[in-house]
Amino acid sequence: MPSAQEQQTELQDLAHKLRIHSVNMTTASKSGHPTSCSSMAEIMSVLFYRQMRYSVAEPKHASNDRFILSKGHAAPILYAAWAEAGLFPVSDLMNLRKIDSDLEGHPTPRLNFIDVATGSLGQGLSVACGMAYAGKHFDKASYRTYCLMGDGESMEGNIWEALNFAGFYKLNNLCAIIDVNRLGQSDPAPLQHDMETYKKRMESFGFHAIVVDGHDILELCKAFDEAESVTDKPTCLIAKTFKGKYFPDIENLMNWHGKALGDKSASVVKHVESLMKNPGVKPTNIPPPTMDAPNVDITG
Repeated sequence: MPSAQEQQTELQDLAHKLRIHSVNMTTASKSGHPTSCSSMAEIMSVLFYRQMRYSVAEPKHASNDRFILSKGHAAPILYAAWAEAGLFPVSDLMNLRKIDSDLEGHPTPRLNFIDVATGSLGQGLSVACGMAYAGKHFDKASYRTYCLMGDGESMEGNIWEALNFAGFYKLNNLCAIIDVNRLGQSDPAPLQHDMETYKKRMESFGFHAIVVDGHDILELCKAFDEAESVTDKPTCLIAKTFKGKYFPDIENLMNWHGKALGDKSASVVKHVESLMKNPGVKPTNIPPPTMDAPNVDITG
């Protein structure tokens, strides 16, 4: 059994590996959102390789925890997370956005690990609320629902309708996550890094709100554990992050939204690789689902 420190190192290395995949994929396709992927790398690593309970072999198993990437433009890092988990070959990632590839620029349910298309921002949390409500009141099962949103996206009205729904129905099996990377497409997001205002707003909608350093593996592990222990309301992790984290001369700077890194890619990858303790790292601790979801047949 690896020590706590060894687990943290593994998760950090995996986060960096996801960053590298995101850069290489978008460089090959000459389009995409590598900086938006990089801000959420640690969140994805902790979720997919420690926190979420699911079967890699059966990504649509009824007892699996659910995950919705509401900020769908960060699809490359979602694809990379599943590839590193072992669902499909890592080499397939380089087919991103090719005309004959199902790895499109935004997630679609054509893929067996995607529940809902999230190209249009602001809609993911509503779907997550429906999943959490069904899990709590219909399936009465243990699976949890996680939804990762962007901070610019969280200004959309649909998000706040969903927050109201989740708070009213006390969906304690729902964990929302806001990737507060400060920068939008063409301007900073309205609240930038005003984490206290985010927290107060979430609490006013009936959420247990946790402000966390979104690049600190240990803080994220503790925050997700805390979220799972809350029994009377939904939880929102408000993660302070930086767009293009660990990308030299790109991190936290404007004008890099939705752009492949081009001739900077090689130096960025080299730098991120230098931060890794074990470049060949693979996930070793994906928890299996609690097999208590009922068999459901809606074929009529």
